[in-house]
Amino acid sequence: MAEFNKDDYLNDLPDVDDFAADAAKQTPAGSAPDTDASAPADDAAAPAAEAAATGDQADAPAAEGESAENEDTLTPLGKAKQEAAEYLEALQRERAEFINYRNRAAKEQERFRQHGIIDVLTALLPALDDIDRIREHSEMDDSFKAVSAKIDKAFEKFGVEKFGEKGEEFDPTRHDAILHKPDPTADKEIVDTVVEAGYRIGDRVIRAARVVVASPQA
Repeated sequence: MAEFNKDDYLNDLPDVDDFAADAAKQTPAGSAPDTDASAPADDAAAPAAEAAATGDQADAPAAEGESAENEDTLTPLGKAKQEAAEYLEALQRERAEFINYRNRAAKEQERFRQHGIIDVLTALLPALDDIDRIREHSEMDDSFKAVSAKIDKAFEKFGVEKFGEKGEEFDPTRHDAILHKPDPTADKEIVDTVVEAGYRIGDRVIRAARVVVASPQA
């Protein structure tokens, strides 16, 4: 191994002036040196930011009155369009309220109509029962048959339905059993005799059919 020589090592080191020149060549043109001169600039920027924030706050009241200012700057055609839109919106609200009122009135009218039919039917039930008894147990002349048929058609016109026939299955929601009698041939409860017919309007039973029920023997 060669012996280390201090003088030779120092002589090989580059000159300080040459090192500074090389560093200047490597620095890009127009770049600012990294010094503390930027600190005052930052301090100067703070008041500017505060002034900008104050300006934003000052513009807030102006935004509130922007709509009023826009109304003042509208052209006559723009004002006419705005008024037309407001009238159209009000008209649509009135139309919706009228439709709701009409639907409620129609429902009330139908309810009152049914109540009137029920009142008339209830008042005529005794006469209708007598007609059924005459029809079942005696001969009716042609004139009486014609009157009876007209009455039935009149009630049908108003939605009144007559029900209750011999042989149909007993339904406690539609039939009122006034008597149960055992029947060895019956496998379920059936209507044996209709004492008084039942009447209903739609699903609403006005009077249940009064019947004698034939029940299976235990």
